[in-house]
Formats: sequence, C-alpha cells, structure tokens
Amino acid sequence: MPARPRLRPRALTHSALPAPSASATMPDILWIKKGRVIDPAAKRDEIGDVFAVDGQFVPRLTNVQKKQARVIDAKGLVVCPGLVDIHVHFREPGQTHKENILTGSRAAAAGGFTTVVCMPNTSPPIDNAGTLQLVKGAAARAAVRVYPTACITTGMQGKQLAPHGTLKANGAVALTDDGLCIQSNELMRRAVEYAKMFDLTVLDHCQDDSLTEKAAMNEGAVSTRLGLKGWPHAAEDIIVARNIILSHYTGAHIHMQHISSAMSVELIRRAKKDGIRITAEATPHHIAFTEDALATYDTHFKMNPPLRTEADRRAIIAGLRDGTLDCIGTDHAPHSPDEKDREFDYAPNGILGLETALPVCLQVLVGENRFKLPAVIDLLTRRAADVLKLPAGTLADGAAADVCLFDPLENWTYDATKGQSKSRNSPWHGHRLTGRVRRTIVGGRTVFADGAIVE
Repeated sequence: MPARPRLRPRALTHSALPAPSASATMPDILWIKKGRVIDPAAKRDEIGDVFAVDGQFVPRLTNVQKKQARVIDAKGLVVCPGLVDIHVHFREPGQTHKENILTGSRAAAAGGFTTVVCMPNTSPPIDNAGTLQLVKGAAARAAVRVYPTACITTGMQGKQLAPHGTLKANGAVALTDDGLCIQSNELMRRAVEYAKMFDLTVLDHCQDDSLTEKAAMNEGAVSTRLGLKGWPHAAEDIIVARNIILSHYTGAHIHMQHISSAMSVELIRRAKKDGIRITAEATPHHIAFTEDALATYDTHFKMNPPLRTEADRRAIIAGLRDGTLDCIGTDHAPHSPDEKDREFDYAPNGILGLETALPVCLQVLVGENRFKLPAVIDLLTRRAADVLKLPAGTLADGAAADVCLFDPLENWTYDATKGQSKSRNSPWHGHRLTGRVRRTIVGGRTVFADGAIVE
C-alpha cells in the first residue's frame, strides 16, 4: 500500500497541495539545470541551476542527491518563481457552467501561475464561514495554490458589513465586494477600519455607479460613433480619490483593482509620494488594447472597467514602470459562449486572462516598451505576492518550490478553444503571441508541461 502524501505546513490558509512523496531514505529531489534564472526578490539574473528537496528550494545538492535527482534541462528557457495573480474569478460555487476552481487552476498552471487569489462574487457570495470552507475544500484539489477572499458586505449588497473577524479566522486573505463597489462613503470607512483591526487588505473595484448606469464602453468619440452609452473615467477617478482619503484618514491598506484611467494613475502616484497606504494593479488587457478594439462590436473586448484611450493606456504603462502601479492582475473572468454571444449592450463584462498574461506582458512591456525582463517578472511574482503578504514569488532557500519555466522567444498562436478554462471568451483568440510557458511546478511537482496538464 503506497505511503500517504505528506502535507507541508503553510504560513497562510490555502489549498493544501501535497508535497512529492518522500521518505527518510528516498527524498524527492529536483534539479533544474542551465536556465536563465531570474529571481527579482534576490536580484538574481544569471545562467544557473535551481534545486529543491521535498518541495522546498535548497541552495545546493550533494553528490549523492545529484545522482537521485529528477533533472530538467532548462537551456534556452527562463526559470523564475511561479507567477502570482491576486485577481481571478473561478465562479465556484454557483456559476460552474463558466468555470470552477479545478478548471480555473488548470488555466492558471497553463499560464505559469502557481498562486492565485479568487474573488468572492460567486452564487452565493463568499460572505460567511460555511461558503468559505466550501471554497477551501475545492481549492485543496486544485492544480495550483488558491487563496480565497471574502465579501466586505453581506451578500455584496453594500448595506451591512460581513463578519470580518470570522472570515479572517476561516482563511480569507483579503476583503472585497469586487464588481459591486461600495457606494456609501460612511460604510466604506467603517469597512476599512474593521479590516485594519484584523490586518486585512480591502480590494476595491473603483466605480461610481451613478455615472455608469447602462454604460457599455468608455465615454468619448468612439462610443458616440458606435451609438453606445459612454462610461466616463471620472467614475473610476472619484472612487480612487475617495479611497486615498479614507486610507489617509484610517491608516488602512486599500488596494485598487484594475486601474484603467490616466487620472487615477496620477492620483495614486501623488498619494504614494505622501506615504499613504495604498496599492494598485493593472491588467494585461488595459496595457494591450484601447477603445478602438470595439469598432466591430466584438463582445470579447467588453470589460469592466472598459478599455479606454491610447493616452490612458500609455499612462498605465508609465505607472507600471515607475512603481505607481504595484503589480499585474489578470481579472480572469470566464463567461459561457451563449452569454457573450449577445447584443453588445447586454453581454456581460469580462474576459479570460490567465493563459495569455505572460506573453502579452512580454510583448507589450518588454518588446514594445523596453522594460527589462526581470522588472516584468517582478510585477508578476514578488510584487503581486507582497500586496497581500503571500508566501510566494521567490526562489529563496526554504520557500515552496513553485517555478515557472518559459521560452521568452517562442512565437505561437493562441487558440482559446484548446485552453484549460471551461470558457472561451478571450480577445486574444487567434492572435500571434511571443513567449510561451513550457513547464509549471508547484511544490516541486510538475503540474503543467509542454501544453498539457500533468495529473
């Protein structure tokens, strides 16, 4: 009878991925050889080797261990920490026709992500310990590490605070009402005060609902030409300013999700110079596309916040370059084909993001805007993990052996119909991309290799 897998203790509650089977006489040893090792947390960028024993990084192997090791030839590949995404939607419970935690985690693995943070806008919303435990149970069977967030308010209705302390005790790593921004400034003030008491970050989708009712895309010349109701960037800017003021007033950590507006970037930049405790993220789609992509009414380009102008896109890229924006978050938001195949006004917002994030960032940031490769990897690893203090994003000795190996030069065509997600709603379907994940390793165990999930 085979030995039961040994579970490694975790610093935070998340999916309990088993470490590779090991015994006192036969440890599980991994040797990744001759790759370009990039570890921004250690300022390491060199051709070299990476070693792991029983699911944790070690500085070196003995001669005996080298003979026992599983060897991966990484010549020509970049070897970096497993990517980290603090903004995904896995739709479980209640919306599993779009995605579930297992399929979402497989999409993450295919994209090189080893740690993800899922949003609570499920059915029912994750606003109590029972639903949170259900999500954690599903996460324990995931392909990658899945951390749950929980709601700020009961039912995400923006009226009454959810039990923050109980949610923290049951494993929530942050609080958010995600797509339903709290409109009451007084309630948001109380929410961030309570969150601070429990050392929880509040993640906020910044949207003033009074300015966006029935809006379908960015407000401007393109929306006028297409006959679609416009969505002004002021709707985002007002809430970003509100959150800056509340963070300054309370000392709470507020993280602004998927920033899309040039003015919001500037507001955040000024606030950070003043030492206000805020962070913010950008998405791959907001650095890659503008409102012009909607010219054919393709609902795969419909998202919240909407694609904006070229000036906004350039401002977001500048914010990533100078540190105003802290990380990349995909806002992976699966929808079924019949939901997206509707009139533009009625189609839901959201696109897939996990399997294309790395190549899109390589193309836009490295290829077109001359970012250094380690800086881009930093945005997708250490800096993302640091926002929520997650034990991820490093190749440091003793850390969990989570690794992404990718070919930064491979050209390939993305086919959403062959992806790992249940859904297909990607604006990159059929596009040529540069940079491809070749292998994803979680806790020393390969979970994705050469285009396929490893069971």
